[in-house]
Parts: sequence; C-alpha cells; structure tokens
Amino acid sequence: MYLSNLKLWNFRKFGSGVDSLDLPNRKPDITIPFTPGLNVLIGENDTGKTAIIDAIKLILDTHSSEWVKVDIDDFYKNSTRFRIECRFDDLSDDEAKNFTEWLGMEVEGDEALPYLRVILDVSKQGDRVLPFDIRAGLDEEGYRLKAEARDYLKTTYLKPLRDAKSELMPRKSSRLSQILAGHEAFKDKDENHYLNEVFARFNTELEGYFKNEKKGDNKGKKLKEKLEGYLKRFFGQERYTNFSITKKKLKEILEILKLALEEENLGLGSHNLLFIATELLNLERSNWNGLRLGLIEELEAHLHPQSQLKVIDYLQELTEQKDSKVQLILTTHSPNLGSKVKLENLIICSKGKVFPMGHSYTKLEESDYKFLERFLDVTKANLFFAKGVILVEGWAEELILPALAKKN
Repeated sequence: MYLSNLKLWNFRKFGSGVDSLDLPNRKPDITIPFTPGLNVLIGENDTGKTAIIDAIKLILDTHSSEWVKVDIDDFYKNSTRFRIECRFDDLSDDEAKNFTEWLGMEVEGDEALPYLRVILDVSKQGDRVLPFDIRAGLDEEGYRLKAEARDYLKTTYLKPLRDAKSELMPRKSSRLSQILAGHEAFKDKDENHYLNEVFARFNTELEGYFKNEKKGDNKGKKLKEKLEGYLKRFFGQERYTNFSITKKKLKEILEILKLALEEENLGLGSHNLLFIATELLNLERSNWNGLRLGLIEELEAHLHPQSQLKVIDYLQELTEQKDSKVQLILTTHSPNLGSKVKLENLIICSKGKVFPMGHSYTKLEESDYKFLERFLDVTKANLFFAKGVILVEGWAEELILPALAKKN
C-alpha cells in the first residue's frame, strides 16, 4: 500500500483563483505523483515543498502527538474552500480489509485491483473554518472515514530543524515511548511484560534499602526511623511507613526510558541520526497492516554532507528491498542529496509547480537517465539544479561552450 498521488485545489500557494462551488469537478491546481519507494522533493525556498508535506499531514495525521489542524492561511489567497485528495494503490488483502466500505476497484487485464481515495474538503466563512470530516470513497463527496480506519493511514513525520535529543528523552507521551509501544516487542503486552517484573524486583530492593542495612549503608534505614519517630509523637502511637514506587503500566515504564548513544557529549548531528534510526523502527513494524509512509523535512538538517550521503544511500536501498512496503517522501534544498538519488525518485519543485523526473513524465531516453545519473556528482548537481550560472574559464568552457555551439 502506498500513496500514489496527491491532488490539491486552492491549498496554500497551489490555487488558480477560481473559487468554484463545484471544486472537485474542475482540474486540480496541482497533482503530485509518487513512486512506491523513495521520493525526494527538491527545490529552493518557497517552492511549495512544505505545503505538500503539510497537505499529507492534514489529511492523514501522524503517529506522533503533534497537533495538526486546518488554519485560515491554508486557503489560497481569498478562496473560501480548499480540497485535498490522496489516492492509495497496491493494497494487500490484509491492508484492504481495513477499508472495505470505501474501496474502489480498477480492472487491469483479468484482475480487479483495489484502490483507496481519501478526501479533505474544507470551507470557511470569514475567519472561521467550518466543521469538516475526513472522507473516502469513489464519488466526489465520499463517506466519513471512521477513526479506526484512519489509524491505519497515519504517517511517520520528522519535522525540519528537529530537536532530536529531546524527542528521545523521558517524558509523558515521548516520541520514543510511542514508537516502542507500537513495536511487537511491547504491543499488547501491558500486564505480563518482562519490564513489569523488573520494576517489581526494583520495588522490593527499594523497600529493603529503607528497612534494612544494605552493603554497609544504613542511612536509608535511619531516615525511615527518624520519620517514624516524628509520626509517633504526632499520632501518640507507633506508625510505620513504606517507601515504594507506584505500580506502573508498561506505557508509563516506556515513558521514563531514555535512548542515547554510549558516547557522551555528542552533537545535534549524531542525535539526529539516532532519531532517524528510531523512526525507521516504526516504519518497519512486522505487526502492522497499515500505511508505512515516512515524511522527512530537510533530511540534511544538522547533518554533515558525508552523513547526508550515507543516510540517503541507505534510505534508497531500504525502499528498494524485495517486499519492502516502506514509502518515504523527503524534502531537501541540498544538491548533494539530489546527486545521490536516482532521477526517477526526484521531484523538482519550482514556482509553485512540480516536475517529476520519472520515465513517464520526461522526454528523456533510457540512455539519458544512465548518463545523467553518472554525470550528476556533487559538483555537477549544483549546476543541474541551478536557476542561474556564472561561467568562468576552465571546465565551463569545455562543458558548456561545445554544447552551445551545437545548438547554434
């Protein structure tokens, strides 16, 4: 199951100025096709990369506790209505059963293939956003998508300039605890997990410290006796105390866990790599029959160029593995990353438009793809993705002038 395309009408910068009541019956202002594996949205600032990611988050929500909501600024200029549509293809039987009443069928040869269309259609009056539902189905209105079905469509989201270190620190509803709680090592094992036994033993040790002398340390015992001495005076009789930890559910135990690399005093880049690795656990759960879509904004944030290249190499390898169901949509400003990604996985964003580089969307021959992928090293990628170029003597003469001469 993967997100095959996204359609937007009057959302953020993607609008036509036509505020039609018959919005879904006119051509979308933009359609973005995605591959089943790795997709890299590359472009300069203000080209719509974040708007595309935010549109996906609004309609699908995320696994994290982040609050995603519709805002007045989501409406294109003075429009009073926007619409987002997602289409999902290649659903397995286990995935399709979660959406039975909303599925469509497309015949391919002798085979009927299921697909799912999810719709977010929002209107406003003045500065007030009107109530709306996430819907799905074949007609333009669709039918309300139940909460249980929506849970199978949530995405894994890594925001730009993320504070990866704090995400892995112990706190209530930490991202680390959410990821672990969904993993097969912990899911549906709240009462009889090994960690519950660990905490029970710790409680016994804790009580023993305050009741008995442990390893020559009787300070805990003396503290308890001093406290009970005060209580004897207050109550006029002996009153005994007991130090213990409140019995914790597995979820609460996971919330006090911290994940860190063994080396101390590491920087943002190392913590960012650890955080990305942790989120991959969430995408590769073996006990999950829902969407495995990861959204990563500005992968290069806090990462050294060499680390960027290693990460993008692995992510491309991961999504191309046999039977992999992981789909990734990344945004980047970095030509370094663009030089390492296969052309068919690139989507160039420019001036509110998108230009997928897959075979179906260009006039390039197959040999052109092979040449460009060899040609686009880190240095030449800057030239390929540039909007303007200053030519100086040397390599520029050897590369550019012969090509210009042939054209003239």
